[in-house]
Amino acid sequence: MAAASSSDYNGCGAESNEANSKWLDAHYDPMANIHTFSACLALADLHGDGEYKDRIDPLTLKEMLESIRETAEEPLSVQSLRFLQLELSEMEAFVNQHKSNSIKRQTVITTMTTLKKNLADEDAVSCLVLGTENKELLVLDPEAFTILAKMSLPSVPVFLEVSGQFDVEFRLAAACRNGNIYILRRDSKHPKYCIELSAQPVGLIRVHKVLVVGSTQDSLHGFTHKGKKLWTVQMPAAILTMNLLEQHSRGLQAVMTGLANGEVRIYRDKALLNVIHTPDAVTSLCFGRYGREDNTLIMTTRGGGLIIKILKRTAVFVEGGSEVGPPPAQAMKLNVPRKTRLYVDQTLREREAGTAMHRAFQTDLYLLRLRAARAYLQALESSLSPMSATAREPLKLHAVVSIWVQGLGPTFKLTLHLQNTSTARPVLGLLVCCLYNEALYSLPRAFFKVPLLVPGLNYPLETFVESLSNKGISDIIKVLVLREGQSAPLLSAHVNMPGSEGLAAA
Repeated sequence: MAAASSSDYNGCGAESNEANSKWLDAHYDPMANIHTFSACLALADLHGDGEYKDRIDPLTLKEMLESIRETAEEPLSVQSLRFLQLELSEMEAFVNQHKSNSIKRQTVITTMTTLKKNLADEDAVSCLVLGTENKELLVLDPEAFTILAKMSLPSVPVFLEVSGQFDVEFRLAAACRNGNIYILRRDSKHPKYCIELSAQPVGLIRVHKVLVVGSTQDSLHGFTHKGKKLWTVQMPAAILTMNLLEQHSRGLQAVMTGLANGEVRIYRDKALLNVIHTPDAVTSLCFGRYGREDNTLIMTTRGGGLIIKILKRTAVFVEGGSEVGPPPAQAMKLNVPRKTRLYVDQTLREREAGTAMHRAFQTDLYLLRLRAARAYLQALESSLSPMSATAREPLKLHAVVSIWVQGLGPTFKLTLHLQNTSTARPVLGLLVCCLYNEALYSLPRAFFKVPLLVPGLNYPLETFVESLSNKGISDIIKVLVLREGQSAPLLSAHVNMPGSEGLAAA
């Protein structure tokens, strides 16, 4: 029934048939009418008989618990409940059903995961970690449903990842609705680290010591637990779901991502291991033991279909054919022109006189640096720079010329913008002096005082310039900023005056 359900893409980049595929098509039902998410899909031994079954949540909580009680040979234990990833409203009702005094009945649970109590007792019931609408994380005792720990977050959590043991040390990573991921430890009431994402998260998976985050920008990001970004991989389509692939026999942990283009991609860090093509976009993923098979992949599609694949025992994931390496365009041959006679002669000359050419280049480079240093020193000594070079006089000068036409002859308005760049100290006792050619221009205010300069403000100082030449000749006006009692200017600026078109036309 599932022979044509999906195709496999090996690490070398070519599609293969079922004989060369890493997966066996066990079951495909496009009319299963199952609509769920990865958080509501689990593989577990609910009845303790050694048979691992898939548990999907299409029922209400009450019907699910009644069906489990009817089919179980022994009374339902709390240990079985930690495998049930329930809908938010149903999980809220489940918690409120216990009427715990430590949990408010109005609490809305947004996400949930489990935390191992310790490693000494393998059969010990794991703690429940709940994220609530009240921007809190609650660690609950699953037997008494009492709060063991409470942590506050700046936003509502939507994805949770836990590592460690509650009795020893553990870390909580919570992806929230504000687009940030917060890292908390056992003794911390508030987040210790914060990872700021550029887009909203769509999934959070922990692979060894790396947090893998999927975002709405169609990309996977890898972070450390301290918030340092390790890598980024761009996806060919939008990410719909994510989950962990853990192959215990080979010690492999990888991330499975279901994309909107009907692909399921498997990554180990940023290396692409495998691509599975499905007839419809996958909305939920679950990998684990199913029946007698240790490595089974269960998928549900957007249209409600159910796909079950079994990983071959001889399958080995290789990182050789990922998309992280050089782009395909790098392997294309360039249309290089043929070598001309001039090119060959130039190559021979460079080969024979390479040492002399290098020495000449270094000499010219040192001369250029020397001239630049001398010009910079001269500008500092003569205050030719528009910014002050001393910390005692933190000033900045900017000159702008605007034309103001009056009658037949143009009159220029010269605007000087003077700014005190100090952070707290005002400047007082400054003068402005304009040096110009008296045969070409006339300034009614060629020398005037500057008011008190408050730090950070821009002061426009205006004066008028009258052009005296009727030949359209223009010149430079030097603007100097002086300190009272000092002859050396603090700042200087050269203003290139425009030509007097009005007098030239007359």
